[in-house]
Amino acid sequence: MDFQTPLQTATLIKRYKRFLADVRTEDGREFTVHCPNSGSMRGCSDPGSQVMLSTSPNLKRKYPQTLEMIQKGDTWIGINTMLTNHIVAEAIAGNRIHELQDIESIKKEIKTSQSSRLDLLLKRGDENIYVEIKNCSLVEDGLAMFPDAVTSRGTKHLNELARLVQEGNRGIIFFCVQRSDAKHFSPAHHIDPVYAETLAKVIKQGVEIVIYQAAVTPKQIRITTPIPYTPSQP
Repeated sequence: MDFQTPLQTATLIKRYKRFLADVRTEDGREFTVHCPNSGSMRGCSDPGSQVMLSTSPNLKRKYPQTLEMIQKGDTWIGINTMLTNHIVAEAIAGNRIHELQDIESIKKEIKTSQSSRLDLLLKRGDENIYVEIKNCSLVEDGLAMFPDAVTSRGTKHLNELARLVQEGNRGIIFFCVQRSDAKHFSPAHHIDPVYAETLAKVIKQGVEIVIYQAAVTPKQIRITTPIPYTPSQP
């Protein structure tokens, strides 16, 4: 995914109320931007970090700028979770996901029950493949982890995938690690043990886990390579 217009450089002052952040530009201006991430952004919201902002053409928006990525050391981290599905769908359509080759159609935001929606429905011949996508921005000592905050909604998605697998479909939980310093992935048992234990359970029930890293730069975010899965330890 390419950014169609150049991003603006700024420095993070603070992130607060989950969806807001204050930033300072190089010329000293300070203002509030939209932060499209419902997680804790643990490890990637340090005040003083360099960030990149996009600007919406919608003049009616209260906060025209959006926080797209933050720099930690030499690593850019994509934190805009509203882009993650598009990034993954683009990679699937381009046959860059080994587990999902030659997909014939991609449908987004699929209602699978009265109270559940999943991110993608892929079709290949008679095969239905349901995919739920999670953005991963938390990395510690080379270990990528999800979630970075308790997520009952995420646990619900895992159980829904397991139900669809039992009905004869393929179900995939896809973790998109939007930073280049991860070597392997594990669920964050110390943050949300219920999610971690549910993930282990549904994998045994046939849900597939797919984990790919994305190269994040101020010009482009692109799925690159798979990274291995390590089951979590309580």
